[in-house]
Amino acid sequence: MAKTRPGIPTKTKTGKRDLESYTIRGTNKIVRVGDCVLMRPSDTGKPPYVARIEKIESDARNNVKVRVRWYYRPEESLGGRRQFHGAKELFLSDHYDVQSAHTIEGKCIVHSFKNYTKLENVGAEDYYCRFEYKAASGGFTQTELLCTANVRCLITRMISWYNVRGARTGIILLVWA
Repeated sequence: MAKTRPGIPTKTKTGKRDLESYTIRGTNKIVRVGDCVLMRPSDTGKPPYVARIEKIESDARNNVKVRVRWYYRPEESLGGRRQFHGAKELFLSDHYDVQSAHTIEGKCIVHSFKNYTKLENVGAEDYYCRFEYKAASGGFTQTELLCTANVRCLITRMISWYNVRGARTGIILLVWA
């Protein structure tokens, strides 16, 4: 794709054009590529889904779509929620999707765990992420090293977690990469 001047939408061959931002319907909040958003689920009994906007585009009829990368809650992952998961913990997945921009309910912030623990006031829009989640395999990759003063950090940046298939005890096998 050719470079464009800031503020000028990029036209694609199919009549679609890339947008720099989108104003959330019914609000004055503006979202941009890289922002994290709350997306309305089809089941109103569920909490909103959390996603990171990867692309915003409009078609010839001005229908705005967003390409998103989904965050999963622990209970949505293959292993389910465990005792050590935080209430506001999310996993950044390798699951991408295209959705109508009209399903965006609001903005949120997904912090690193380190930055989340430094927050003085945790708001309803604050979440944190420590792991990337491979949706197809159920595997995890650590996104940041978690070390305490008593633990020597001889861990490489990547630690893969795989659920032990068939284990009913909830034991997780650690595989060091």
